[in-house]
Amino acid sequence: MLRRVIVVIAGSNRPGSRTLQVAREAVRHLGAEAPDLPVHLVNLEAMPLDLFVPASYKNPPAAFLPHQAAILGAQGVLTIVPEYNGSYPGALKYFIDLLKFPDSLRGVPCSFVGLAAGEWGGLRAVEQFEMVFKYRSALLYGQSLYVREVHRNLSPEGRLSAPLDERLCTLVRGFVSFARQVRPGQVAGRAAT
Repeated sequence: MLRRVIVVIAGSNRPGSRTLQVAREAVRHLGAEAPDLPVHLVNLEAMPLDLFVPASYKNPPAAFLPHQAAILGAQGVLTIVPEYNGSYPGALKYFIDLLKFPDSLRGVPCSFVGLAAGEWGGLRAVEQFEMVFKYRSALLYGQSLYVREVHRNLSPEGRLSAPLDERLCTLVRGFVSFARQVRPGQVAGRAAT
C-alpha cells in the first residue's frame, strides 16, 4: 500500500476548541495545495469515551481504527498543538500512545502548528511534542507555525488573521513538498508500505 493521505490531528478534545478551527484551516490549505492527496482529519473531540479506558491500549474501539489506518498510510502528519498549562494536552499524548508501536509515525514526515493565548504561540508545547515524535522516529519538517494570542488572531467564524493565514499557507506548501520527497521504505527500519 502506498502512502497517499495527509493526516491533520486537531490536538484537543475540548468542545468547540480553537484547535479544531485551526485544523480546519490547515485542511483547507492542504486541499488547495495538494488536491491529489486526500486529507484525514483526526478530531479528538469526536473520539468515543471508551477510547479513554485502560482496556483500549490492548483493544482500541472500532472508531479509532480508521485513524490508525490513516497514520499507517500517511504521506505526512500535520499536528495542531495547543498549549495547555505549559505543555500539550494529555488527550493528544494518549492518542499517540494508542498508535501501533513502532510502526506508526516511523519515517513519516511531520510538522506542527502551535497555538496559545500567550505571546509564544504554543512554542513550549510544540517543542515538547516534537520529542515524542522523534522518539517514534518521525521525520520532522524544519518549520513550524506558532499562533500567539489565538483568541485575537482567529475570527468567530474560525478564520485566521490575514498574516497568519498566509504563514499557514506557506507552511503547508513547504510541508507538502517535503512530504512528497519521502518514499516508502526510504527510511531505515520502516517497512515499505
